[in-house]
Amino acid sequence: MKTMELINMLAASTGDPDGPGQPILVRNASARMVVALASGLIGAALLLALFYGVRSDLRSLLLEPMFWMKVSFPLAAMLIGQWIAARLARPGMRVGLGPAAALLLPPALLWLAGASWLALAPASQRLDLLLGSSWEVCSANVALLSLPTLASMQWFLRGLAPTQLRAAGAVAGLVAGAQGVLVYSLYCVEMAPPFWGVWYVLGVALPTAAGTLCGPWLLRW
Repeated sequence: MKTMELINMLAASTGDPDGPGQPILVRNASARMVVALASGLIGAALLLALFYGVRSDLRSLLLEPMFWMKVSFPLAAMLIGQWIAARLARPGMRVGLGPAAALLLPPALLWLAGASWLALAPASQRLDLLLGSSWEVCSANVALLSLPTLASMQWFLRGLAPTQLRAAGAVAGLVAGAQGVLVYSLYCVEMAPPFWGVWYVLGVALPTAAGTLCGPWLLRW
């Protein structure tokens, strides 16, 4: 998209005379975000079914408070990431101090919970709490499951007009990684916050780094 094409599009889409007055561009962005997240979720679920499967005790797992504590981290990160991605999708928008601080809140709370868990555990159990039984593959599995959402979030951003390409790519990767953790939680047996604080966070960091590196190339318009 060229600069004059963007200007003409924005000038023609400043409002909808038949609607409630909300800009057409905003509504289109919201619909595009829903499609991107749904597509990524379906893709991640298919990869989960193909490579891993779902835990056989999922019904009883859904009744455990620890499971909901586990999925609260990726849910919070994903929601905050969506909010920031919607901002960065518009020309000239930057991530302010408030949104940037909000991004740090989910991992900070997770690290606090993990540190408390380790402090209360006997010294002989702390390494097991950190490594669990799947530390070698956990982060890579999350990164694999994040790929469909990483692609769909890139599609979401490319259809709009981001100007902060590296930041937009990073947030796309963060949303993808968080959704990858969310889907992987249906398979992963690890139930200790210290494990989540290391290997889940690393699993989110991998697509975030990929998005940061590829953003200027893939999101250029």
